[in-house]
Amino acid sequence: MKNKNLKKNYKDSRHRRIRSKIFGTAEKPRISVFKSNKHIFVQFIDDVAEKTILSNEIKGHSKNLQKNNKTQMAEKIGSTVAKKAVEKGIKEAVFDRGGFKYHGRIKAVAESIRKGGIRF
Repeated sequence: MKNKNLKKNYKDSRHRRIRSKIFGTAEKPRISVFKSNKHIFVQFIDDVAEKTILSNEIKGHSKNLQKNNKTQMAEKIGSTVAKKAVEKGIKEAVFDRGGFKYHGRIKAVAESIRKGGIRF
């Protein structure tokens, strides 16, 4: 049990440290990423108005994504969110990895959003 709590404490402290420096606006929103064991969620957030501008609707266990592994699902989710953001006129954003390390699924989401035309 101690190891699980230690990992959570490290993640929480990383998340607090990141959020103290990152702030999103309507022109340059914050891209918030959360991952669980099955799902990955991406949101474009305007911290000034305290509203979510855009979020993903595809979850990790969708029928059309079951044949792919989690990293491939994260890439597809990132590319679909990037397309929606470009349609809404978002060109730049700030990336918030939510305390997770920048590798694996988080990195796949970030790279696919960059390929979709969003700069951060």
